[in-house]
Amino acid sequence: MARSYFHLHLVSDSTGETLITVARAVAAQYEGVSAIEHVYPLVRSGTQLERVIAEIEAAPGIVLYTLVEQDLAQRLEESCRENGSPALSVLSPVHALLQSYLGAASTARPGAQHMLNADYFKRIDAMNFTLFHDDGQLPTDIEEADVVLIGVSRTSKTPTAIYLANRGLKTANIPLVPNVPLPPQIENARKPLFVGLVASPERIVQIRQNRLLSLNASDESDYADKDRVTEEIAYSRKLFARKHWPVIDVTRRSIEETAAAILEHYRAHRMKFIAT
Repeated sequence: MARSYFHLHLVSDSTGETLITVARAVAAQYEGVSAIEHVYPLVRSGTQLERVIAEIEAAPGIVLYTLVEQDLAQRLEESCRENGSPALSVLSPVHALLQSYLGAASTARPGAQHMLNADYFKRIDAMNFTLFHDDGQLPTDIEEADVVLIGVSRTSKTPTAIYLANRGLKTANIPLVPNVPLPPQIENARKPLFVGLVASPERIVQIRQNRLLSLNASDESDYADKDRVTEEIAYSRKLFARKHWPVIDVTRRSIEETAAAILEHYRAHRMKFIAT
C-alpha cells in the first residue's frame, strides 16, 4: 500500500504537548497515512498568530488548536474557512461539558496546566529522586521511594521510572544481576510499591544484541546468550512470586502502557498503606 501524507497544523498558546498527544493518538489509527506535523507553541499574540496563518496558507491541511483567547481562536477559524483548511478546537467540547455540569464559566489562562504550583514542584522533586536512584544507585533511602522497579537488564526500567517521575512518583529502579544479592534495605522497606518487570527471552536477547552493537562490544560474553537470559528471567519470576510483588510483562507494552499498569497497582497499594 502506497503511503499518503497530509499537513497537520497544531496551534497552541502553551507548550503544544496536549495537541501533539491527541493528534498522534488519532493519526495512529489510520494505516498508510502519515501526518507532516507543523507545531506552533506559545501563540499568544495577534502578530504570532498571523505568522502561523501564513504558514497554514502555504501548506493547507488539518488544523487543531488550543487557544483560550477567543479573539485569537476566532481569527484562526476565520482564516481556515477562507483557505479551506478544516479546524477544530480540541478543548472546546471538554470546556462545554464542564461548564454545563459545573454551572460555571472558565477563566482564560493560557498554559494554566504548567503553572509553578505544588504539583509542578512535586514532579521536579520526583524527577531528581528518580535520576539519583537509577540502576541501583543510593539504595540506602529506598523507603522514601513511591515505586521501586526491579528486573533484569533491558526490561525498560529507566525509561519507565522517568515516565512515572513525570507523573509525580519518586521511582527507584534496581537491576537483577546474576549472583548479586539485592540491597538489604529492600527487606525492611514498607512504604514503596515494588514491581517486577519481565520480558520474553527473545525480546531481551534482541535488545541486548543491539546494545552490544551500539557499544562496539565483544559478543563473546553470555550477556546476550539466550540460555543465560532464559535463566535470568526464570529466576526473576521466582523471586517476584516469593516476594508477592506484582509482575508486568513489558514484551509488547509501550512505556506508557507499562506506567499505566503500575499506576493502577500503586493506587491499590496506597489504599492498603493508608488503611494500615
